[in-house]
Amino acid sequence: MLRVRCLRGGSRGAEAAHLIASLVGRSMSRLVQNVSRSSSSAAAVKPHPHEEVEECPVCAYNEWDTLEEVIVGRAENARIPPFTVEVKANTYEKYWPFYKKYGGQTFPEEHLKKAITEIEEMCNILRHEGVTVRRPEPIDWSVEYKTPDFTSTGMYAAMPRDILLVVGNEIIEAPMAWRARFFEYRAYRPLIKEYFRRGAKWTTAPKPTMADELYDQDYPIRSVEDRHKLAAEGKFVTTEHEPCFDAADFIRAGTDLFVQRSQVTNFMGIEWMRRHLAPTYKVHIISFIDPNPMHIDATFNIIGPGLVLSNPDRPCRQIEMFKKAGWTVVNPPMPLIPDDHPLWMSSKWLSMNVLMLDEKRVMVDANETTIHKMFENLGIKTIKVNIRHANSLGGGFHCWTTDVRRRGTLQSYFH
Repeated sequence: MLRVRCLRGGSRGAEAAHLIASLVGRSMSRLVQNVSRSSSSAAAVKPHPHEEVEECPVCAYNEWDTLEEVIVGRAENARIPPFTVEVKANTYEKYWPFYKKYGGQTFPEEHLKKAITEIEEMCNILRHEGVTVRRPEPIDWSVEYKTPDFTSTGMYAAMPRDILLVVGNEIIEAPMAWRARFFEYRAYRPLIKEYFRRGAKWTTAPKPTMADELYDQDYPIRSVEDRHKLAAEGKFVTTEHEPCFDAADFIRAGTDLFVQRSQVTNFMGIEWMRRHLAPTYKVHIISFIDPNPMHIDATFNIIGPGLVLSNPDRPCRQIEMFKKAGWTVVNPPMPLIPDDHPLWMSSKWLSMNVLMLDEKRVMVDANETTIHKMFENLGIKTIKVNIRHANSLGGGFHCWTTDVRRRGTLQSYFH
């Protein structure tokens, strides 16, 4: 950089002129030398015309382009999170005794074994469909950890969708909002470092302290009615003390991303993402009549260009703007999962938490026959897989995966 001193006073004009000319001359000389060296270096590293250059291993702009590589989570060593205020606000009252009794312990052993088997079969089917499958590292989540602000044990690396968001050639680590998930990123770091070394961009969002101030310690939940009232008033267990978000509260449609303010994603977190992705991408806040907003993809799941599944139990308040933009809004049928099947961390609407392999293929629960019919009517082939026990840990196919690479280009679908 050329730094020029401003010299004032009549008799010093000549001195100033000589000094500036001298500085400019030296700077231009250095500039020419640097350009010459840079050109030589560029020529030295220029690939041979027939040499193959590896494309970026990370690239996805939406939820439906042809899937080439995916991260699938692990149920191994999964543990029940301690029953803290943020966990209470995100779980159903009938399961609170379960959390109070078993928080910090492993999920029921036989149930967990079945979940692991189901996810292995899911991986095999993805490979059969031509998708490269990657997995996070197995980690011992029972180890207690302590920060200056809290003490906790871990949970799992089952739901990569919650922590990783791919936007273009960038992989973004979400900060999360549950203390039991503070160190969850460690299971994915070997993979992310590999992608980075091969050319991907890697961003870690600001890590929250998760101090007590991030949570409304007196969040008044006693019933579903309480939840409805608080959500309608825009009150959530997370405050605006510092940015926090789960990646699963965002969903992509080319240059537009849609997000909800939820129990785990606050406005500061959304604003961080908005500024980070601007000006190429626009982040739109949408909301739903939902007593327990947490993760958008079992409420509003975009499955194709201008095609979205919208949960009839949790209608979108801004749905008219999608219709005006020419989108087709499909209300999926009621889920068929039986009432006695444990869903410790989610609702039955995981039936619509599907994974698109491309515009004409979808991975869907083998037991949900009515949604199979819905997809067939839309001209979409269903790849049926049973992950009913894996559902109990808090996610469907979309939750259990993060799409690393899809074959497509950046386009605008929302006008």
